[in-house]
Amino acid sequence: MNCFQTWPEPIVRVQSLSDSGITAIPERYIKLLQDRPTLSPNTPHNADLISIPTIDLSDLQSDDISVRRNLLGQISSACREWGFFQVVNHGVNHALMRCTREVWREFFELPIEEKQAYANSPATYEGYGSRLGVEKGAKLDWSDYFFLNYLPMSVRDENKWPRLPSSCRELVAEYGDELVRLCEKLMKVFSLNLGLEEDCLQKAFGGEDIDACLRVNFYPKVSTTRPHIGALPAL
Repeated sequence: MNCFQTWPEPIVRVQSLSDSGITAIPERYIKLLQDRPTLSPNTPHNADLISIPTIDLSDLQSDDISVRRNLLGQISSACREWGFFQVVNHGVNHALMRCTREVWREFFELPIEEKQAYANSPATYEGYGSRLGVEKGAKLDWSDYFFLNYLPMSVRDENKWPRLPSSCRELVAEYGDELVRLCEKLMKVFSLNLGLEEDCLQKAFGGEDIDACLRVNFYPKVSTTRPHIGALPAL
């Protein structure tokens, strides 16, 4: 095993730091000023005027060509000007989203011994983790996470997914299927916006054997406020 398959220093779970009663985030987790995101000089400093693009995907089903063309334009503009956007009416079941979010919250509230059974390494990052990269002394993110491979099926190993809560594996599989379908819709839009055949990007990224993974982030707060859970799909 080479140095890139082991962590350079002992892993500290961010959740355990938060639960320890600390009242300030340790310096290790505070980015240097020059490394923090900043607004451009032309960006209004009134936060109310800053709005991440929200795209209504129900317009994809419209019989009106002008409506669909307008939607493609909105997505193109969001990609060029922001690099990301929110989607609504995306087709992913809201009840499933809530259940998946809650089951991951339950996982992170399990005893540390249960979670440590899924501790990851830099070799694949798959499993329960608290840092990315192997640079010793690097600034770290204030979060724990669980990373898993979803597609292709040849790399999926559900034994590496949490055994508890008991519904976790089933929900992850169902949620993952819906996210993959959503991503297929978006890939078609991206292809069309680039002047390509609508299945071009899907084929370029593997077609039916496309790579997909899921990263669930746990963001504890140094307070009594309940922490935030976020699930990030990736293709």
